[in-house]
Amino acid sequence: MFFKRIPSITWSELSRDDVIIDVREPHEFKVKSAHRAKNVPLSKISTFSTHQTVYVMCQSGIRSKRAVKMMRKNGIDAINIKGGMMAYGK
Repeated sequence: MFFKRIPSITWSELSRDDVIIDVREPHEFKVKSAHRAKNVPLSKISTFSTHQTVYVMCQSGIRSKRAVKMMRKNGIDAINIKGGMMAYGK
């Protein structure tokens, strides 16, 4: 079985205008969130639609990888943010 690499970047590679999607649950998002991030929980990501490139994050990077796979399957240019909130601001 072959595994496709998930495109990923670090927080320092993001630009000011990049669209950030946080796939954590709303209660996690309320506690601490990245500046400019929009909350779209993983359970609702299949209904998310955009024509822009989006950068996807969660707490550690596991859920965001799943989200990126689903989004790319649906034709969205999605890229994972390595380390998620655990790497935010470091």
